[in-house]
Order: sequence, then C-alpha cells, then structure tokens
Amino acid sequence: MTLLLGCIADDFTGATDLAALLARSGLPVSLRIGVPQEKRDRSETAAFEVIALKCRTSPIDMSVKQARQALDWLKEAGASRFFWKYCSTFDSTAEGNIGPVAEMLMAETGAAQTIYCPAFPENGRSVFMGHLFVGEQLLSESPMKDHPLTPMRDSSLVRLLTPQVAGAVGLANRNVVVKGAAALRVKLAQLGSDGVQHVIVDAVCDDDLRTIAAASFDMPLLTGGSAIAGQLPQFYIEQGLASLSEHRLALPKVAGGSIVLSGSCSAMTRRQVANYAGQVASLRLDPIALAEESADTALEWLRRQSADAPKLIYATAEPGEVRRAQEQLGRHKAGQVVEDALSEIARAAFDCGTRRFVVAGGETSGAITQALGVTHLAIGPEIAPGVPWTFATVEGEAIALALKSGNFGGEGFFMDAFDRLEAA
Repeated sequence: MTLLLGCIADDFTGATDLAALLARSGLPVSLRIGVPQEKRDRSETAAFEVIALKCRTSPIDMSVKQARQALDWLKEAGASRFFWKYCSTFDSTAEGNIGPVAEMLMAETGAAQTIYCPAFPENGRSVFMGHLFVGEQLLSESPMKDHPLTPMRDSSLVRLLTPQVAGAVGLANRNVVVKGAAALRVKLAQLGSDGVQHVIVDAVCDDDLRTIAAASFDMPLLTGGSAIAGQLPQFYIEQGLASLSEHRLALPKVAGGSIVLSGSCSAMTRRQVANYAGQVASLRLDPIALAEESADTALEWLRRQSADAPKLIYATAEPGEVRRAQEQLGRHKAGQVVEDALSEIARAAFDCGTRRFVVAGGETSGAITQALGVTHLAIGPEIAPGVPWTFATVEGEAIALALKSGNFGGEGFFMDAFDRLEAA
C-alpha cells in the first residue's frame, strides 16, 4: 500500500513507542531494527514504515550517517514525507545529535523549515513557552537531570537546540497554538520569512497536538516525540490518502518462559524493579564486578532457575551508585559492560527456552534486540501509553518483546505486561 510516512527513530524503545501510537489509527505499521539491507518492493510497504536506529548517544557523524542511510531506504520504498523521532524528554548529549540529524534530513528532503515537538501529554511531557516539563517539574529539576548517559540540566528547548544547528531557532508558543491551525500556519510562515528554520512548538494537551498536526502534516519533514506523530494518520485519512479497509496483522500466541532485563536507572524503572523484585526470582548486576569478572556468575544463576519461572535481572541502581561506577570505569565503559552482559544473558535465556522478554531502557533494548538477531517487529497491544508488545521470529521461534523507555509505565508495569500478553 502507499507509504504515507517514513520514520526514523534514534533508539529502539522510541521506535516501538512511535509504532504503537501510529498503530492506534488502525493503519498498518512496520518496524525495522536498523537499516534494512535489502531494497523494498513498493507494493509490500506498510502505511507507516519505522526504522529504529541506536544512535542517540553516538558521535554526531555516525548518527548522521545512519540517519541518511535510513532516509535513502525510505525514499526507495516510496516515502515522500518523513518524521525524525527522538525522546519526549529531548535526551541528547552536550554535543547533541537531534539538531545535526534534523538539518541533514531537511537538506535531503528539501524542507525549508521543520518543527520540534517532543510533548507527550498522556505521559506527562509538555512544552510551555519553549520549556519542557516532566509532570509539573521542569526537565532540569526532574529525575532526568541525573540520567547516566544524557543528563538534562536545561529545560529550554531553544537553548538546547541552538548550539546543535547552523540555522536559526525560534518558538511558536502556546498563545499561538490555542488560536488554531490557521494562526499557527501564519506564525510558521512569519518565522520562515525571518529566516527561522527550526521552530519549537508548545503543546500541553492533545488538543494542542491536533492543532499542530493540522498546521504541519503536509511538511516534508516533522520532528518530535511519538505523540505528535500519532496525530498525523487522521489527516492522511481525511485527505483520502489512506483508508481503514486494510485488515490487521494476525499476531502469534507466544508460550515459553518470561524474563525482565533492566539496564535503565530512571526513577520510574527503579520503582518498577523494586516492585517486581519482591515477586519473582531476581538478580542484581554490579557494573564494577562485570568489568572485573564478566557475566559468568549471572549466567550460572540464570541456568539454575526453572525455565518456566518468571525472572528479573537488573543493573538498575540509585544515582549515587551510578556515579560511583562511572567514576571508577568511565561513563562509556560503565554503560557498555551492562549492555554487553544483558545482551549475553538475553541470548542465554533464549537458549534456555525463554520466549517472552520485557526490556527496560533504550540503550539496553537496542543491545538486546541486536543480540537476539531481531530485524523486524510486528506491533501488538499497548501495555501502557507508548509501550506495546511486539513480536518477532528468532531462529524459527516466535518471541514477544516489550521494549520500555525508562520512565514509561506505572509501578506495576512488569506484572501488567505479562498479564496483558496473556489476555491478547
């Protein structure tokens, strides 16, 4: 069918989040892990093609290169509109990949201007007067200020984006958005005539997102969180570009053991791990011990457990513990040893018969998905806003994967996830 929107996500959990919100429309969504190696027959594309990269914290030149390869594949598949997806908390390093990738995509798609809208009101992320809020807290005062890889110490999206791009950055604030799509189009045009290529757009509720989508859905390139993308399908349908006649994909029933693997140290994941650890067999990983002794102890523990029993293995830790590990190992190595260990454990769990995986953390999800050799995911039911079950085939066996961004879901998310899978 016609490819309506080609999407590039900067990490795997962000990609599943985006795919879940697009799938709410009832139109087909295809999620690919990494840039596919094969060219795609245009007759086989879904309405929404999402390519998941693992480039959020990569060097800028590497991120831009990967995004360009994804763009080329999407163009070849027939896309003429594109979406650059990043986290609803604008996660980026001091160097920042969001702006450089956006500028490359603008140049390659002929976009004179684009918008930046990470707001996700359903999950408590909003943008007001250009400042990003997590719930009622400014981003810089939220637990995101202590993120181990991308500590967010400023809440102003204009200040965060400006050093990342060569073009001018401007703001369309909520006073404009509440006046409606026509007023927002006028504001965007005014900013464009003033030479502003990059526009932060305020949104504090879903009505704001609908207004923004109405004003911008025909732009060649949009950027933001999944929530603004989730508003786009209705406009494609209203324009007659797609219909809901396509049947939904049948999803497999997945039996086999279950495991939760968590590398996230976000505030919500810490509460989720504490909640679940009291209910199932659990093992905590220490990055310093992993660096000294490898993951053999954890693998031995895993093999002693019943294959069918639910299990939890986690490197989730309090901010002070994370700082101590980073001071001893360095920030990159402290994260890498955890990713490597959890990837090895995931592979061993599969060999032991585990077929249902919940993974917490964007970087961890990327590493584990690659370790399992997953390249294509079907989108299943949502467990919590932005976190769906997904399904893939590994060595001829169906597996279920839930890839969770650190701060998504409630305290009982892990148990809820497996209950949701049983009911699907």
